Amino acid sequence: MDSVRVVGQWPVDNAATAVVRADGGVLGSHGDTGRVFPLASVTKLLTAYTALIAIEEGVVELDTPAGPEGATIRHLLAHTAGLGFTEHKVYAPPGQRRLYSSAGFEQLADALTEHSGIPFAAYQDEALFQPLRMSSTKLNGSPGADAESTVDDLVLFAAELQQPKLLAPATLARATEVAFPGLAGVLPGFGHQKPNDWGLGFEIRDHKSPHWTGSLSSPRTFGHFGQSGTFLWVDPDAGVACVALTDRDFGPWAAEAWPAYTDAVLRELA
Repeated sequence: MDSVRVVGQWPVDNAATAVVRADGGVLGSHGDTGRVFPLASVTKLLTAYTALIAIEEGVVELDTPAGPEGATIRHLLAHTAGLGFTEHKVYAPPGQRRLYSSAGFEQLADALTEHSGIPFAAYQDEALFQPLRMSSTKLNGSPGADAESTVDDLVLFAAELQQPKLLAPATLARATEVAFPGLAGVLPGFGHQKPNDWGLGFEIRDHKSPHWTGSLSSPRTFGHFGQSGTFLWVDPDAGVACVALTDRDFGPWAAEAWPAYTDAVLRELA
């Protein structure tokens, strides 16, 4: 794909990207796709998927109490448990506000550890990384922000997000629909959004503006970006996913470059 070449013009020292079909085939790539990068909040996609596997395995249910009083697994996944960004402090009753929270994903992992009897990182490795052969992916700290991976590994994950084999398709479909619709909130790096739609661990594109995906992205596009200069999105209407990892923190450069890149990819596919 000619569109992936634009990544070479990004103001970063190292970047790698891949465009992935639903069947896992790579339509185009750029850079060292075997290089390990810190994922920052793209980590949340891996944690959310692990939680969905745990739900299907009967470890917990979406309505299992977890986190602050009155909150559940569902609230933690959807950023509606009322917790702060990184601090484990309650700012709102569960279900009332969309408060983006890495602390919530830490409490989610704690709940999965408690109910499974297995440390979360070990459970995730056995349930997700090993079955998908994501051999270069590791969780080194917070389940909300501290995984590391490669484009090659995330290509495997992006294929799973399009044609799931570790989950029932209906489970993933529910997780990528809006949970607690209508709630406003702040999308980090892009300001207040009304509504600020999220699924169960997945940010939903909907009609947000500004946004880190493109103007051509369908409203059903879901994924996540990370402050370390990383993103993964899946556009179900286009039948494609895209992964990009860099070694420059998110900033104005990314807010400008990423939507333009996404639109170039989608335009070329169309």
